[in-house]
Amino acid sequence: MFARLEGSDIVMSVPVFGLAALWNGSAPPERVAAWVEGLNALLPMAQSLQLVVALRAEDGGIELKVEAPGYPRAAVERLAEEVKRSGGTFVELWRLPKAERDGFRATTFGGGTPYPGEERAAAARALQQHLSKLAASGVHASSPPASPLDAPVPGRATPSGRTPAVARPEEPAAPTPPAGAAAPPTAAQAHRVPMAPPGSPQRRGRRFAVTLELEFRTELDFVREHALNISNGGLFVRTAHRPLPDSVVTVDVKLPNGERLQGDAVVVHVVDDPYTGGVGLAFLSDDATFARTLDRYLASLAGGAG
Repeated sequence: MFARLEGSDIVMSVPVFGLAALWNGSAPPERVAAWVEGLNALLPMAQSLQLVVALRAEDGGIELKVEAPGYPRAAVERLAEEVKRSGGTFVELWRLPKAERDGFRATTFGGGTPYPGEERAAAARALQQHLSKLAASGVHASSPPASPLDAPVPGRATPSGRTPAVARPEEPAAPTPPAGAAAPPTAAQAHRVPMAPPGSPQRRGRRFAVTLELEFRTELDFVREHALNISNGGLFVRTAHRPLPDSVVTVDVKLPNGERLQGDAVVVHVVDDPYTGGVGLAFLSDDATFARTLDRYLASLAGGAG
């Protein structure tokens, strides 16, 4: 989403939020199909909905690209709860740093079948038939499919009520293997996306203290401020202008090397303090140029050059 000027008005295009759900052969196929068919009712604020269905040897999944003017937190919480009840795993893809998001999409949904939102019934049938075949062939696991992450992410839910990046059902404790024996791989492990090594600027959640000039824009306001810290997931801006949580803003960050980070961000938390208050923003942009620019800058900070 980018803002553009038309006459004296600011016109904001609508951002797209990526979500995904995964099930193995232990999930009830009819319940999964009902979830897919009911997406329109669960996401009434969506201006458009695009689906990608992946039918893999060990599981099935669906990616949702939801176009909405702001982050529909309550609706997403309902989606996540229903997926959890059906024995699946729910992932808020937009919360992942772009490299991990791209990796997860490539390994899980690469070669998947796209469906327009109005063809939910066809997508539901494809998943139901696939999961039924997995169940009949005995291809199912005692645990749900693994998500691309199990570690905290910027903006991830806390007990205060924010939506988790991943919602997974309770899992039984695995038996301890005999001493010296290697633990057997689980079907769930096929989904895991390799994490960046410790110390890498791509490591999730590593934040750097900075003082960066930036502009952020909502439908009504245009603000120039400074970012106080930055990570591969987002940044914190000290400002007296505090958009509501879940609202979307466009950001334009000026980097010391003259490059700019321009894209979308979601307000994931607001700190209401007269002196230290501000907003935490999570990056939304799927743009490759945005990701490369951010990666280079974080690498310079990690190397002490920023």
